[in-house]
Amino acid sequence: MREPVVERPARRRTPWYIGLPVTLAAILAVFLAGAHLGLFPSIPNPLERRTVDRSQPVLLRSIQDMKRFTGAQGNFQIVVDLDHEAAFLPSALLGNRTLYVAAGTVDASVDLGALDKGAVTVSNDRTTATVVVPHAQLAPAALDVRRSYVYLQQRGFFDRIGDFFSGNPGNQQKVEVLATQKIEQAAKDTELTQRAEQSTRSMLEGLLRSAGFTTVTVTMAS
Repeated sequence: MREPVVERPARRRTPWYIGLPVTLAAILAVFLAGAHLGLFPSIPNPLERRTVDRSQPVLLRSIQDMKRFTGAQGNFQIVVDLDHEAAFLPSALLGNRTLYVAAGTVDASVDLGALDKGAVTVSNDRTTATVVVPHAQLAPAALDVRRSYVYLQQRGFFDRIGDFFSGNPGNQQKVEVLATQKIEQAAKDTELTQRAEQSTRSMLEGLLRSAGFTTVTVTMAS
């Protein structure tokens, strides 16, 4: 007696409009992975990024003759911890905190261009000279962008949304301004101006002695 023949259901074929995109996507994925791993050295990596500098030419705004003698320079580093907190909301929702490592310099210089007519007196035999120069002044702090960086930045949910629409995430300018102010304040508590005045005295004494003066006195204006 014959056994009954059981017909297997016909296997459904994947429609071409589904199979074709899947196949192309698989081929593209293999190609991109091989190019990224360097399996195809003759084919450039399509995922490789390049940097294009589209900066405009540098514009010279002005030229000034420098009449200041920089006698000392201080190098400073500070960690700015700037935290904006909301009064009634947790920092996870509203608020931001930035830790910024700032490095900068402050110059101390003497303005030799501000000398009065009677600031330099010379004896009749031209062996003695007396010079009265103004006190040293501190220049504004200059941040070193190569050594300054954001160490940590935490932002609340609403701050992230606001930064996204404003195009100014983190507002780094605020911490840079604050870092500059703190470095300038720290420079006032150092001996930069005294060191600059000592360097100015040494420079002028050496210059005048090389010109033939045997006795040189350099003092600071009262």
